[in-house]
Amino acid sequence: MQDIRIAAVSINSPLGQVDQVLTDTGNWCRQAKEAGAEFVLFPELLVHGHCTPNTWDLAEAIPDGPSTARLVALAREYQLVLSVGLSEKENNLVYNTQILVGPDGYIGKQRKIHMSRDEVLYYKGGIEMPVFDIGKCKVGTIICYDNQFPEIARILALRGADLLLMPHAARVQMWDDTPESMAAARVHTHDYFISSYTMRARENACYGVLANQAGRAGYVDMYPRDSPNQPHHCGGGLVFAPDGELLASTQREIIEDEMVVCDLTAERLSAERSLANYTLKNRRPELFGELVAEQASC
Repeated sequence: MQDIRIAAVSINSPLGQVDQVLTDTGNWCRQAKEAGAEFVLFPELLVHGHCTPNTWDLAEAIPDGPSTARLVALAREYQLVLSVGLSEKENNLVYNTQILVGPDGYIGKQRKIHMSRDEVLYYKGGIEMPVFDIGKCKVGTIICYDNQFPEIARILALRGADLLLMPHAARVQMWDDTPESMAAARVHTHDYFISSYTMRARENACYGVLANQAGRAGYVDMYPRDSPNQPHHCGGGLVFAPDGELLASTQREIIEDEMVVCDLTAERLSAERSLANYTLKNRRPELFGELVAEQASC
């Protein structure tokens, strides 16, 4: 790994407003570049929205779809590596996919593996867990609910990841129109992210960066307006060190579009992986066969 400055952008994704979302993405790319960032993480399903009712119609081929082309153009214009979420269609199946693009074009993709709540109505789960070398570091992607399964982060670390990308469209807590309710939802979501994902970084000695959708993306008619399944997200951007320390985060009071920028150093990663208790060095996988045995029954 080499030192790299990253940005986590937490913004809203109004349902089905693809052109506006891509325009907003470009504006944030410009701001990230002005802040000296080299890599920018955007949220899960940013381009087409989270569980948009007409997801199947909106979903695009990757890398041959128009949204990937526009994102490649932004990466080239601003000389950035971008990670952006969108709905992917292949063989008439739709996947919740996060793509990587850079100044030289399309790099690769990660499909979400585990669907949460009603996502199973829209998306099919992926089966691959690739790690990509983006030049200054190697990155693996864990999309939202997949972060609740520690095996994914562990596999990515074993495959060489230095940085775990954690794009989210997390519906952690709903809020009403009062500032007090908004603040309570924001704080709860922020604390939930820290309590859950500090360990993904620490147990694998990887950097972690998280970007969540921010705001009410709209209302879905099939649910009551106050349903926790509405696509309403409390936002948040966080960066974790390889020892689990929170290096940077967005504020905790207001749900709004925002960005956090942080420097990741090779020295800190190397120091953590040089410790006697570095877990990937001491683990005994010959004892873990039970992890891949079917145990649950429905």
